[in-house]
Amino acid sequence: MFGDVEVCSTVRIIAENLDRNGLAPQRSIITHLLKDLLNMKASKDHGYFLAVTNLKSIGKGEVVNKSGEVLFDVEFHCRTFMPMKGEILQGVVHRTFRHGVLLRCGPVKYIFLSARKMPSYQYISEENPVFLNDELARIENNVVVRFSVLDVRWIEKMWDMRRDFMMLASLVGDSLGPISLCGSDELDL
Repeated sequence: MFGDVEVCSTVRIIAENLDRNGLAPQRSIITHLLKDLLNMKASKDHGYFLAVTNLKSIGKGEVVNKSGEVLFDVEFHCRTFMPMKGEILQGVVHRTFRHGVLLRCGPVKYIFLSARKMPSYQYISEENPVFLNDELARIENNVVVRFSVLDVRWIEKMWDMRRDFMMLASLVGDSLGPISLCGSDELDL
């Protein structure tokens, strides 16, 4: 689900970046804020940070003793994407296995669709593995699939994942399964 949230953050600026009056240029603060959001990527409470939509305020800088940095409190509005249980989404298959497929949907890179949650689809082991149903609908790499979110889990750190969501998907329900689109709907972040 997309949302617009108000976020408060602290931005660190190196004292060398201050002007003659000891003020940090607004451009420098915004650049550091965007870099910090890119590194943070997502939060458990708000979801994935997609874009800053409004800069509400920049507080007065506080000098950090001996470090040569100045801290600014920044309040801003941010467009977010928070995956929710029960939501209907579209994703692109990027791996096909005997036990299911891995999908990507916008910033979410870890979505597992189990073969058990694909009713009437059979796994066919070929050079390019595929799930095929009686109507010859195919689920294979690079196919767009409409799915229902079964569950969402926040991962702070696990293996090579850091600050990410994992989802379980299902095709049980009406109008779920492979869909044909001109090009991909995947939002690549």
